[in-house]
Amino acid sequence: MTQAPAMPRRTDRRHDREIIALALPAFGSLVAEPLFVMADSAVIGHLGTPQLAGLGIAAALLTTAVSVFVFLAYATTAAVARRVGAGDLPAAIRQGMDGIWLALLLGAAVIATVLPTAPWLVEAFGASGTAAPYATTYLRISALGIPAMLVVLAATGVLRGLQDTRTPLYVAIGGFSLNAALNIGLVYGAGLGIAGSAWGTVIAQCGMAAVYLAVVVRGARRHGASLRPDAAGIRASAQAGVPLLVRTLSLRAVLMIATAVAARLGDAEVAAHQIVLTLWSLLAFALDAIAIAGQAIIGRYLGAGDRDGAKAACRRMVQWGIAAGLVLGVLVALARPLFIPLFTSDPAVEGPLLATLLVVAVTQPVSGIVFILDGVLMGAGDGPYLAWAMVVTLALFAPAALAVPALGGGLVTLWGAMALMMTVRLLTLWLRTRSGRWIVTGASR
Repeated sequence: MTQAPAMPRRTDRRHDREIIALALPAFGSLVAEPLFVMADSAVIGHLGTPQLAGLGIAAALLTTAVSVFVFLAYATTAAVARRVGAGDLPAAIRQGMDGIWLALLLGAAVIATVLPTAPWLVEAFGASGTAAPYATTYLRISALGIPAMLVVLAATGVLRGLQDTRTPLYVAIGGFSLNAALNIGLVYGAGLGIAGSAWGTVIAQCGMAAVYLAVVVRGARRHGASLRPDAAGIRASAQAGVPLLVRTLSLRAVLMIATAVAARLGDAEVAAHQIVLTLWSLLAFALDAIAIAGQAIIGRYLGAGDRDGAKAACRRMVQWGIAAGLVLGVLVALARPLFIPLFTSDPAVEGPLLATLLVVAVTQPVSGIVFILDGVLMGAGDGPYLAWAMVVTLALFAPAALAVPALGGGLVTLWGAMALMMTVRLLTLWLRTRSGRWIVTGASR
């Protein structure tokens, strides 16, 4: 009787090793894109304020354009992992190639849209007369790298599905290093200004895409998988991505509404909100790394027909999410006095910032569970439910957030609405996970 718990402990340790092996490298690759923007900002910031303002506007537009297609990574991870679990590596790589071809098609469509409309987009974003030319220049040149950025997303999904998060980490490090070197060389050495920074980013993104393609092509040849575009496969990849696109757009709408409401509260509040949102995004990277491990692990178990293994992995990852959320929450609460001076010395900003960060700290355990369950359901290919749940969450959050100024609330109240949003997500995801309807086994859902 006393030896009965040994098996669960051994199972937990096995899951722990898998989670750590996948999550740690995933976290490193997740921060690559913010590092690209940081490198560009550091270099362009020395050219002048109009150039830096132009970069800020163009980077926001590019980030939005790319982030809506993050389903290329998520859907591909789940689909490839299922086929890996089923023991069919050629089909897994073939599925990944369909995602890559879709990425190229979408990238071409984005270029065709952005190049002629760049000045209008910059103007619609509220750029000043001095910043607009720089924003337009950067946006038009960087748009040429969007197909490569989307290929990187899809190929990252392929490798995650193959249970490999180390290669994306190495590629991310190489891409960041190349981008930083090119920025300095082209902006200052070649005297190209902001255009040099944009070209450096394009070249770095293309280099990353080339490395990914080389890895995937080598795997395809090793396992005899076709590299040719398959219309039916590309269409299936697009159909699988539509629900995740709806989910992503709904989440982006939540963040946009929150920022719009903060702007109505006053300059100090919107400044504090931007700082809080930056930290919140950084914390999300840490939790999303575990969720990415969940996508790969759950997809593999379901592809292998192992319902019990999928349930056990889900349970263990939720425990990881709670623990990570608690640790991050305590760190945020304790580090608030040290964190705030790094961003502002304005007492009008410090007041709401101090209190709002406490709200963020308290809600981190909830965020930990939400991110994990989100990853579990993505790994199961349960996109339609995730889309529905996020639309419901948006419908509940929007009136609560928009009522904040009318009720005389401040930034703390607004982030209370954000906490409500995360609680609604937790409820919808927990109900789905508990129902067991997400557990659909087989090489495809």
